[in-house]
Amino acid sequence: MYRTISRSALLLAAAAAASVSLGAQSSTAPAPKAAARPAKAWTVPHTVDGQPDLTGNWTNATYTPLERPAALGTKEFYTREEAAAVEKERIAQFNSQAADDLHYDNAIWQNENYEKGLSSLRTSLVFDPPDGRLPPLTEEARRRPLPPQAGSPDRRTDSIEDRTLAERCITWGNDGPPLMPVGYNANLDIFQGPGYVVVRTEMIHSARLIPLDAARPHVGRNIKQWNGDSRGHWEGNTLVVETTNFNDRVRFRNSTSAVKVTERFTRVGPDAITYTFTVDDPTTWTRPWTAEMPLLKTQGPIYEYGCHEGNYGLANILRAARVEEKSSE
Repeated sequence: MYRTISRSALLLAAAAAASVSLGAQSSTAPAPKAAARPAKAWTVPHTVDGQPDLTGNWTNATYTPLERPAALGTKEFYTREEAAAVEKERIAQFNSQAADDLHYDNAIWQNENYEKGLSSLRTSLVFDPPDGRLPPLTEEARRRPLPPQAGSPDRRTDSIEDRTLAERCITWGNDGPPLMPVGYNANLDIFQGPGYVVVRTEMIHSARLIPLDAARPHVGRNIKQWNGDSRGHWEGNTLVVETTNFNDRVRFRNSTSAVKVTERFTRVGPDAITYTFTVDDPTTWTRPWTAEMPLLKTQGPIYEYGCHEGNYGLANILRAARVEEKSSE
């Protein structure tokens, strides 16, 4: 009630003041308008210890594919009209789940409180090589067997170790590095403190601690980790992170523990970070390759994706295999 009365009084006062002002100016020339102030240019914010500020909640959700569709040839960018048409087509596909697809309702389960679209006008995340495609595989990589694949009918069920890392709630592979878009919950947050940056992904709630000590060497070559061993440093306003020492079970796109990933995080506006990464594994590809995508500001916080809790799916897969074996005796 108090707010209503006060707002009405203010409006009446403003109207009265305007009436007096108009009456006073009726016999005189109109007052010159003040010159409009130029918009203040955006500048990179900094943390209390002087580092470019990357902190916040971000998403890399996108319909942009990793590799350029072959039909697009050398077309690196869409026009805005083409991008809108592709986006509309992808959204229609997302909302047209087959009636016999009984996994879950994609439009409900995978939806977000922000709009997912093409993250840029690029036709692919990969921009080097210029054809937007991954380089050719080496002869060694062509002979290398693939790890267990989701949906493959020939996957073994002898033990949990025969199943995919995602089914086992270890990693979906999107937490990287490199950070890759995932079907849903493609969210992350970045924390900074003196000497460190932490990148935490929602899927599957991994947190990567990145020391900013350029003089600190990587851990010994015999120490292998799921997310590798990261070291970061600043080049101007860009955080550059080099990661090595992956274990041989992650196998990003069937690469090996020899892979090295170099990431670049550059704050380019209040709501965007340009994220670029280069993947180099001479045992897998004939040359390094580089991709780019924006990380867009989103509302937080993100919550733990409790994958292990209530993960009855994996136990039931193995249980069903034992029942099938017994029935065939």
